[in-house]
Amino acid sequence: TPFNFALYGWLNPHTRSMLTEIQLDSMNILILVVLVLGLPLLVGMMTGKLFPGFAAKAEKPMRVITLLVLLLFVGVAFSNNMDVFLAAADRIVILVVLQNMLALGMGAFAGMLTGLPRQDRRAITMDIRNPDLGRLLSEHDIQQVVHLAAVLEDSGDRARDFDIDVNGTRNVLDACVAAGVEQLVVTSSGAAYGYHPDNPAWLDEDDALRGNPEFPYSDHKRQVETVLAEYRQTHPALKQLVLRPGTVLGANTRNLITRLFEKPRLVAVAGSPSPFVFIWDQDVVAIIQKGVLEGKAGRYNLAGDGALSIHELGRLLGKPVVSVPVGLIRAALWIGNRLGLTRYTPVQVNFLRYRPVLANRRLKEDFGYIPRKTSEQVFRFYIAGQQQRNDE
Repeated sequence: TPFNFALYGWLNPHTRSMLTEIQLDSMNILILVVLVLGLPLLVGMMTGKLFPGFAAKAEKPMRVITLLVLLLFVGVAFSNNMDVFLAAADRIVILVVLQNMLALGMGAFAGMLTGLPRQDRRAITMDIRNPDLGRLLSEHDIQQVVHLAAVLEDSGDRARDFDIDVNGTRNVLDACVAAGVEQLVVTSSGAAYGYHPDNPAWLDEDDALRGNPEFPYSDHKRQVETVLAEYRQTHPALKQLVLRPGTVLGANTRNLITRLFEKPRLVAVAGSPSPFVFIWDQDVVAIIQKGVLEGKAGRYNLAGDGALSIHELGRLLGKPVVSVPVGLIRAALWIGNRLGLTRYTPVQVNFLRYRPVLANRRLKEDFGYIPRKTSEQVFRFYIAGQQQRNDE
């Protein structure tokens, strides 16, 4: 705020002389920022953590309420200063138009300077379920599409999540076929294999996809792959590169899986090694890049060499691992779900009990990419990133 006063006050010759008359108490500014920004942010984060069900239900109405409050503030500000605004309205409109033209011009010039083709100099935001997606691809003569969109965490609205994951993918496929796209790259997941006691020790790309209905993410990835297989049969001209990553980790990754690692102690299902396979996020980027540049097709697991048990993860984290009988975990989940403390149910204990372990032989031999980090190296890299953030 002081910087804005100084900059814009100095730029205007009529207000330049007033700069010495403006004084701001830094402590009052700090208190104001904490009350206006910090306190609501803290309350929102605590509500989301302690009452996730309520937070999910309150999200939409709160968006409407906050928008109305903003409009109310703007309306009050305009009504109290309407004469000033009307007196300077022409200059305000001109300045806003000039500012936007300058921003657009700088972006276009930067694209030209770096030699980007014209169609690559703009970004367009569009829902993957939008029926106009095919027209957009045709207009820009898109030949390769990389589809990464997915609902990673259960939102509490199963129909919505299904619509985005499965129907959204079908819409992308229809758009690609209609626009004559040559290649579609899709990130599926190792979760598509499902969490089952009879899974092979190392899952190959030809093993059955049995995503669990009780895990929306796993179930939706299985259904997405069913749709992809259908289009491989009916539209063979569209090359598909389907990637099934294990747990993707980088220095700054935060998701449902990493929250397990942030606890003071790790919980293990007694009698189950709960193995994890990891793939470095930069390996995933390099694999997608190689697949696009070389026009690859096929289905490939993405994982670094080796797997780590929950006890090995605890050792690397320097945290204790508590082994709990599966029956006790199920009872705790049942009670917690009944009381509204968690969305998870007893059947979801299999998420930790029977984790899919991905073989990467085809990735290395057929696709031609050797991950730069093993599963253990990826996890150590993630830990180092966490420690660096904690030290900052």
